[in-house]
Amino acid sequence: MGSLLEELARREATARRRIEGLRQQVSESTERLGAEEARLSRLVVTRETVEEILGEAASLVEEPDEEGSPADAAGAEEGPPEVVRLGVVTVPRWRSGMGTKVLPQAYRDAVEILVDGGGPMRAGQLLVAMGLQDAASTREGLRSKLKRLVERGWLEEVGAGLFRVTEQVTGRASKRGPAGSGDGIGSSPPQ
Repeated sequence: MGSLLEELARREATARRRIEGLRQQVSESTERLGAEEARLSRLVVTRETVEEILGEAASLVEEPDEEGSPADAAGAEEGPPEVVRLGVVTVPRWRSGMGTKVLPQAYRDAVEILVDGGGPMRAGQLLVAMGLQDAASTREGLRSKLKRLVERGWLEEVGAGLFRVTEQVTGRASKRGPAGSGDGIGSSPPQ
């Protein structure tokens, strides 16, 4: 009978050690959870602040001048609209007369490839066309840029993850004029 009681006591002690180990793990996990929740809270506040600042800056960029927008001046001779860049707003809303020169290089490349491609493409296809490796992280980064171009009127999403240039931008491409007019939209000049 003694050995049975000793075995039960040994198993009880083992169970207590496991419970104590689990309590320690729970305590450490609770601390890590608290730290991650605090980090998440700071990130949310930062993102909301940045969105607020960018929203205000974007509205400043988009305000028409006192004489009205270029569309209001019927028959007036004018060049492409001046692009005002405030803060980190680098992708302006598309307006009549804008070429891809106003876009940062990565955005410009995506729009030009879509124009040259002639049809909708996915982010992975664009990466390959850009000569980049189709990895998940780069694909998601490009997809984010494409969605920003959709928000700003350069592209449209015609299906889940399927992007093409808007008719207004392709209309600009077809009105490009002689080869080498330099607005960055349309096909390359013949060689």
